[in-house]
Amino acid sequence: MGSPQQPTYIIPPPSGPNWKTPLLIGALVLLGASSIFQFLQLEKVRSETKADMTKLTGNVDAAIDRLKIDSNEEVQRSRRSVEGLQSQLAEQRRQADAAVGQAKVDAQRRVASLQEKVAAEQAKQQQDISQVKATADTATTQIASVSTDVGVVKTDVQATKSQLEQTISNLKRATGELDSHASLIATNAGELKALRELGERNYAEFTINKGKQSTRVADVTIELKKADPKRNKFTIAITADDKTVEKKDRTVNEPIQFYTSKARQPYEIVVNSVKKDTIAGYLATPKVTSGRGGA
Repeated sequence: MGSPQQPTYIIPPPSGPNWKTPLLIGALVLLGASSIFQFLQLEKVRSETKADMTKLTGNVDAAIDRLKIDSNEEVQRSRRSVEGLQSQLAEQRRQADAAVGQAKVDAQRRVASLQEKVAAEQAKQQQDISQVKATADTATTQIASVSTDVGVVKTDVQATKSQLEQTISNLKRATGELDSHASLIATNAGELKALRELGERNYAEFTINKGKQSTRVADVTIELKKADPKRNKFTIAITADDKTVEKKDRTVNEPIQFYTSKARQPYEIVVNSVKKDTIAGYLATPKVTSGRGGA
């Protein structure tokens, strides 16, 4: 239901000039009310604006704080990244320096090794040169010495040749008992050497003592049966081709000849000295030992 309707009073306008005052008061009241309303609206707007500003400031501060936090974290990440890169760079530099240092050390070692090899090679070359020079000097000295020796040997050869020729000319030629075969005989070691130098026959020296055993000389055996130093005589038994022949009372430097089946020329025994129970001399055999076909 609605409220009961109030009776409407109609105030008649004042008469005369008194109606303006209330109107003025009403206008003033309205103006004051309007001012108060506007003031209240302004305060409300201010409050709302202040609240909005506070809220906005809080949001801005929060955003700034978040931005600061994010910036700090980003800065920390960037700093850590930079520090990591700096650490890697330092490690790379250290490794590079170490590699360069090792390469330098290796290079120095190679240079030192090469220098040692060069020095050793130079020393070896110098040693070889010195050795060659020493060898050349020695060779020169030896050549001079050899030349001197050759001269001396040549002189000695000439002297030996002359002596040999003289010895050969002094050799005795004795006629053997077989087919009147004559041969040169030696009466001492010098003459026997001269016979060897002639090279016509082979010569085997011997010294035979009297006893039960025969002495083998070359390819025959000789047994001393008797020795007479006072008379320079002796008796021997010769065995060749399984045959034994006794030669009695033979004298010093007398050629004793006999044939064997091994040669066409006779063998020859010459005794140069006779002592008590001992004889010494040589056996001469032919160079050619072809068979004779019989004794």
